Amino acid sequence: MLAKRIIPCLDVRDGQVVKGIQFRNHEIIGDIVPLARRYAEEGADELVFYDITASSDGRVVDKSWVARVAEVIDIPFCVAGGIKSAQDAARILEFGADKVSINSPALANPQLITDLADRFGVQCIVVGIDSYFDKETGQYQVYQFTGDESRTRATQWQTCDWVQEVQKRGAGEIVLNMMNQDGVRNGYDLEQLNLVRSVCRVPLIASGGAGAMEHFAQAFTQANVDGALAASVFHKQIINIGELKQYLKQQGIEVRR
Repeated sequence: MLAKRIIPCLDVRDGQVVKGIQFRNHEIIGDIVPLARRYAEEGADELVFYDITASSDGRVVDKSWVARVAEVIDIPFCVAGGIKSAQDAARILEFGADKVSINSPALANPQLITDLADRFGVQCIVVGIDSYFDKETGQYQVYQFTGDESRTRATQWQTCDWVQEVQKRGAGEIVLNMMNQDGVRNGYDLEQLNLVRSVCRVPLIASGGAGAMEHFAQAFTQANVDGALAASVFHKQIINIGELKQYLKQQGIEVRR
């Protein structure tokens, strides 16, 4: 069995790390590079950076900080934000990122997933999916442009259908951002994770809702996800990554180092 991954997520806006609740009301957490260094030293398996307004602003992620992060950490990291072409992705990988993640641009142009997978290999290509549970319809719906409240909108895709579509097109990994849980810290949506896991044959990363160590354990043991991504519990030092890994080992969950 492959070791489970612990992945801090750093949402970036205007060169700083920010964090919202349910994708709204973002507060500034701090500078990118010191946070990245701290998480690497604590034992994170990899880092994910989202330039949250790049797609809605119609620009590509700011590459200046990508190079600075690559200089100070020795773990893999993934970058997302407005990547619309193989050329955009190539530049980010050249600056030192190990993977690129696409979300809104993939919804606008699904062929982009295939283009990137063909050029860089599926191991480099992550598709982020922002999934919202609509209580009225009882359906999980994919949303777009979630980095900007004024532009966020529902797409025609139901979550499980889009998960299957992106795999067909070459996604090497899927990050499921569960919007209802984001920043609330009351646990991952295990029901949704199990639903997606049943149709997902590539590595699946849970995102949204971690508030306590047992939430990570539940995602691994009850939904069989490959990695768990979290932000506020790490940013606010509610959970230390090294201590989390010790806890998971005690629960019989295999983690790295």
